Amino acid sequence: MDIATTAGLARGHSSGIANRYRQAGYWRLAIILGSLLALVVVAGSVAIVGIAETGLTALLAIVVEKVSFGYIVADVDPQQARVLLHLRLPRVVMAIVAGGSLAFAGVLMQAITRNPLVSPYTIGVSSAAAFGASIAIMFGVGFSAAGLYFVPLTAFLFALGCAVLVFSMAWLRGMGAQTMVLTGIALMYLFSAMTAAVQFVATQEQLARVVHWTFGSLNGIGWDAVAVAGMALLVALPLAQSKAWQFNALTSAGDDVSRSLGINVALLRGLAVVLSVVVSAVVISFTGVIGFVGLIGPHVARLMIGSDHRYLIPFSAICGAMLLLLADTVGRMAFSPTVIPVGIVVAFVGVPLFLHLILSRRSEYFS
Repeated sequence: MDIATTAGLARGHSSGIANRYRQAGYWRLAIILGSLLALVVVAGSVAIVGIAETGLTALLAIVVEKVSFGYIVADVDPQQARVLLHLRLPRVVMAIVAGGSLAFAGVLMQAITRNPLVSPYTIGVSSAAAFGASIAIMFGVGFSAAGLYFVPLTAFLFALGCAVLVFSMAWLRGMGAQTMVLTGIALMYLFSAMTAAVQFVATQEQLARVVHWTFGSLNGIGWDAVAVAGMALLVALPLAQSKAWQFNALTSAGDDVSRSLGINVALLRGLAVVLSVVVSAVVISFTGVIGFVGLIGPHVARLMIGSDHRYLIPFSAICGAMLLLLADTVGRMAFSPTVIPVGIVVAFVGVPLFLHLILSRRSEYFS
């Protein structure tokens, strides 16, 4: 076989690989778009489900009126309009935003630590937020000057402070992934102990409020909370997406190879930590502690479309949004009119999936 024939075969083989690569990309993109459409359909379906009787026609009329900025007036019963616009739709949209934010934060944390069992809560964000909320409920909620958002703001600041502390300690130790995880676990136990101490000295009414907050719930969510959480996700998602190739290099090749490719690993980790902490802390401050979404959402997405972060980042957000939306619907409807907090429902789903992840991927993740 001469050199020309060998070169022709090599070009043909390379062309075949490139075609398969493009086809795989098109297939993954189709899955993402199809899942996004399914999410919209499910959101519309669950928005009209509940004790108060509403219909799809009323929902569409209200959406059209809002999209047209009032130029097209919806002919809807005022009671149905109030239920949909002020109760159902904020809750549904917040479930999508919160689930997407937590899963998005989870996939970033898993990328920079190269560990699929890590989530934003691993670095103590949720425990710090719970402690901040407990302090606010204990000492600030009774003051008129505190305002309606005193508890969410305090929870957010404590979560952000915990992340800054973890980031600073890891930076001093060389910004290693293992240092971040170990420091976060230590702080998680510390804040959990301090929250328990607050609960120990709280009154019965304060204790009930603290425990309810730590359950995680979408009850009473308004459009203002949806706007704040949604804006944080809309800003963070494109920034992370622009670094998808760098996340691919870091997760597949490690720190040394990534540095040899010109990637500033410490800066990439810092950006990922900031984005994941901000979006998850904003969500937690309004909804309370909702666990496992940041762990399970990326895992389900990875099983379906692989580990390419160009597709994994947006698809993880879609999977997390779908998971939390369905969990909240189950919590609303399973024992209606009693509403089970979504954090409890997610835990019932997340724990078995988490154990399955450990057992089925043990040789892959812990070798």
